[in-house]
Amino acid sequence: MAAPSLNALINETVRVKVVDIGANPIDSAPPYAGLLQAGDADVVGFEPNREALAKLETLKGPNETYLPHAVGDGRRHTLHLCAASGMTSLLEPNLKVLGLFHGFPDWAKVVATEKLKTVRLDDVPETEGVQLIKIDIQGGELMVFKNAVDRLKTTLVIHTEVEFMQMYVGQPLFSDVELFLRQHGFVFHRFFPLTSRVIQPMLVGGSIYAGLSQTLWADAIFVRDFSRLELMSDDQLLTTAAIVHDCYESVDLVYHLLLEHDRRGGGQRAATYLAALQANAPAA
Repeated sequence: MAAPSLNALINETVRVKVVDIGANPIDSAPPYAGLLQAGDADVVGFEPNREALAKLETLKGPNETYLPHAVGDGRRHTLHLCAASGMTSLLEPNLKVLGLFHGFPDWAKVVATEKLKTVRLDDVPETEGVQLIKIDIQGGELMVFKNAVDRLKTTLVIHTEVEFMQMYVGQPLFSDVELFLRQHGFVFHRFFPLTSRVIQPMLVGGSIYAGLSQTLWADAIFVRDFSRLELMSDDQLLTTAAIVHDCYESVDLVYHLLLEHDRRGGGQRAATYLAALQANAPAA
């Protein structure tokens, strides 16, 4: 059973505007699925893969819009279509690195290339007012952020894939992404989760998917700098709280944000939230 939403816990009506870049539903449900199912989110998704886009269009609800664009810097790029669709990228797979790990040389084999026109997020009117960005485009994330400076001004939470080794040639790594986002008012919040793989030729448990010591990639969550809450409006405090509660269960951050909201307006949202958490806590 899904945990209660923030709206349900404190009797609010917060709505969240989500932009999902690389919306191909390859793996599990997106982190904002609960918000969407509750009718508390509006989603604008980007997916240039025709088959994936068709699937999204078939399954979408009334609060979802999907666009066929590849997001980048507005220029033409070469798309490297890989044997495993999840590794398809505007960057060339780095086989020197990928060859160190089981499976990746086969999955990253480029089976075709095509020229692709990208769009800048700042130039797409449907993304105006975005509050949550979720992005997974195999190494092109920093390019998107650098061409979305206006959209970052309204963004409160960013959920982005990051890498710790260059799985693609010339790929920016976590440190590059973190530094850029920090310069634009964000702080790193948490990984969600970290993913490791076994270095060849060792094999653990007979599985090429097993992890061990080498961390390769993660989903990283960035939030507006909560040490500077004076820079956030009342609405931004509540919306950030809704996102990090419903998507990531970061209850301590939610409580911190609600305390500031109550300090400004004299409400009781923080106390109501804490009481609800305590009432729903599992018995020891």
